[in-house]
Amino acid sequence: MWLGLDAVGVPAIGWLARRAQREMSEAAVPRLGVMGAFVFAAQMVNFPVAPGASGHLMGAGLLTFTLGPAAAAMVMTAVLALQALIFQDGGVLALGANVFNMALAGVLVAHLCYRHFGRGQFRSAAVFAGAALSVLVAACLALAELVLSGLAIPPAPLLIAMGLFALTAAVEGGLTVAVVGALERLNPGWVRAPQTAARPALAALLLAALLLATAGALLAASHPDSLERLIEQMGLGDRTRQWLGSPLPDYRLPLVDPPWLAEAAAGLAGVAVVLFAGALLGHWLRKRRV
Repeated sequence: MWLGLDAVGVPAIGWLARRAQREMSEAAVPRLGVMGAFVFAAQMVNFPVAPGASGHLMGAGLLTFTLGPAAAAMVMTAVLALQALIFQDGGVLALGANVFNMALAGVLVAHLCYRHFGRGQFRSAAVFAGAALSVLVAACLALAELVLSGLAIPPAPLLIAMGLFALTAAVEGGLTVAVVGALERLNPGWVRAPQTAARPALAALLLAALLLATAGALLAASHPDSLERLIEQMGLGDRTRQWLGSPLPDYRLPLVDPPWLAEAAAGLAGVAVVLFAGALLGHWLRKRRV
C-alpha cells in the first residue's frame, strides 16, 4: 500500500506543481506560507468530539478555498512532510498515503463542491460541505487502506470510528465557514479571487497561527483522535515503531519544562518552519513560472 500510494502521489504532485506554476502570481506568494502556518497550528489543537476521543482541523478545504486546488495540494503536502520529518507525526513511510488521502483526494473533493455549488445563496453551504466531505473522504480512504493492507477491523469499532469522523467533519465544516467569513470581512473578495493581495487577512491569519501554536497547547484536548482511538481499541498500539529520530518529537521541545512550555516552543518553531517553507515554495513556483 505504501509503495503503491507513493507511485500515485509523486507524479500527481508533480503535475499539480506545474499547474500551480501557471496560476501563481507575485501577490499570492506570501499567502502560501501564511496559510500553511495557520493550518499547521490549527492541526495542533485537538477538540473533543466524544468521551475519550478528539479531533482536529485538517485544513484541506480551507487551503483550497483560499489558494486554489493546485497550490492547496502543494502546501498540504509540505505541511505533511514537515510534520513527519520534524515532529514524528504521521510517519515517513505513511507519507504517500497521507498525501494521497488529504492533499490529493481531500483537496479534490473540496474543490469540486466549491466549484459547482459555491455561488449565490448556497455558497456557505458549499464551503461547509466541501470542508466536511474532505475529512470524510480522507478518513474512508485511510480505513480502506488499512483493510487492504490486511488489517481486520471488527464492525463495532469501525462504526464507532466512522461516527467520530462524521462529528469531526461537521466541526471542520463549521470552523472553515467561520474562518472564510472572517477573511472576507477583513478583505472582501479575497476567497473568491485569491490572486489579489490581502495584508489585513494575512496578518490576522499569522497572529491566529501564533496564538493557536502557543495558547492552544493549554486548551487542546488530551484524548487521542478518532484513528488513534481505533488503533488503541484493537490493541495495535505496540505495533507502531519509531525508526528515526526527529528534532521535535510529539510536538515538544526536548529538555524544556514545564510540558506546556515545551509544546508551545515546538509550536512556534513549527509555525516558523512551515511559514518559511511555504514562502520558499511560493517563490520557487513563481520563479519557475517566469
